[in-house]
Amino acid sequence: MKDQPELLRFLADHGVAQVTHEHQAVFRVGEGEDIKAGIAGAHSKNLFLKDAKDQLWLISAADLTVIDLKRLPLVIGSARLSFGNAVLMQEALGVTPGSVTALALVNDAAGRVRFVLDRVMWEAAAVNFHPLVNTATTTLTQADFRKFLAAVGVQPLVVDFQSMAVVEVACVR
Repeated sequence: MKDQPELLRFLADHGVAQVTHEHQAVFRVGEGEDIKAGIAGAHSKNLFLKDAKDQLWLISAADLTVIDLKRLPLVIGSARLSFGNAVLMQEALGVTPGSVTALALVNDAAGRVRFVLDRVMWEAAAVNFHPLVNTATTTLTQADFRKFLAAVGVQPLVVDFQSMAVVEVACVR
């Protein structure tokens, strides 16, 4: 499993430009508003979920997006969803609670996790995620975020959480 320095090296090795801002630990979306105010781009909230058929899911949405977990299975084609536990999160993505991030897909070499991305994040000029730890925020342009997804071989399922509809299964190159 990669840690933060290895993730940043991976990004550099794959031509993914990024800017990482170190800060105090942030565990929840409502925390760190002063930190977010100083960092341009869409800020994320990330949910690590498991469905009733043991499929793992990572949902990355804009921090203010409302996610209806009861309706979501019909939209994404999953069984009933619940939060994945810390042990499973560490095994699958190499992160701990409070540090869940789309960038943890770098650690999903087995392809166990299906990735759902908020349309707001897919269309944002720049996106912000924890770089595997909650004491920093990494900013990527949309083009560089898509380069990252291509480098890890992940095609997100893009969902408009406001209308609760799939926008597209995004192809990244």
